[in-house]
Amino acid sequence: MTTGSGLVVVDKPQGVTSHDVVARVRRLAGTRKVGHAGTLDPMATGVLVLGVNRATRLLGHLMLTEKAYDATVRLGVATTTDDAEGDVVASASTAALSEDAVRQALAGFVGELQQVPTAVSAIKVDGKRAYQRVRDGEQVELKPRAVTVHALAVGEVRPGPDHVDVDVSLRCSSGTYVRAIARDVGRLLGVGGHLTALRRTAVGSFDLATAATLEELAESFAIVPIAQAARGTFPSRELDERQVADVRVGRALDLPLDGLTAVFAPDGEFLALYEPREGVARAAAVFV
Repeated sequence: MTTGSGLVVVDKPQGVTSHDVVARVRRLAGTRKVGHAGTLDPMATGVLVLGVNRATRLLGHLMLTEKAYDATVRLGVATTTDDAEGDVVASASTAALSEDAVRQALAGFVGELQQVPTAVSAIKVDGKRAYQRVRDGEQVELKPRAVTVHALAVGEVRPGPDHVDVDVSLRCSSGTYVRAIARDVGRLLGVGGHLTALRRTAVGSFDLATAATLEELAESFAIVPIAQAARGTFPSRELDERQVADVRVGRALDLPLDGLTAVFAPDGEFLALYEPREGVARAAAVFV
């Protein structure tokens, strides 16, 4: 089977890499041209957006959109990876930790933050992935970067015999590491912390309601056509035939835009992404 261009929204299972999911979708779609918008760790589950054929060029823009997660933070234990897959490096008693203290600490992680990414991330340090440097025994110190947590809701707080588990739901900017929040709130409370569960519930406008499991895709391969995907992700503008001719050759348009915008022909064909630059609308990516 071969398929057209569009997005495939997968509910990634635990224990497989994002690359594993791409390989599976390549076989199902009958094309090598498949990529994903934003990696999910093997431990994590949930929404993974894949582009097929021409829609792979949308992915870089999709990666910049807001994301949402459900997570469980374990306080009292710190690990090398800031999640449950790493080795324990420190543990501390949580007997004196009150629920109010936990909730108050997490409330401080809303808004604009300077966050140091987890050392085992895909960020490149002098051309080499940080996680590879850690695996090679190197000490990795990453620089803080600006991220935004738009909202963070604390659910159940569950004391255990030697730890406290906390369920949280959050909406955040692209590039936010939920593992780093678990690490940092643990440090703030003086007991250490790491992530034991992570489920991405949304990437931009795509959520779990629109996602399919790999088993469901094997039964019935569902693809969001590229025009529908673009219209559902970006503001959209309909163009006249003269403007369409300009877009087809990548010319600038005398068109007021508020930001990155999907532009369409009168018949509904998706043409390009345009953005305001130097007083006009200029092509960010042309798809025709």
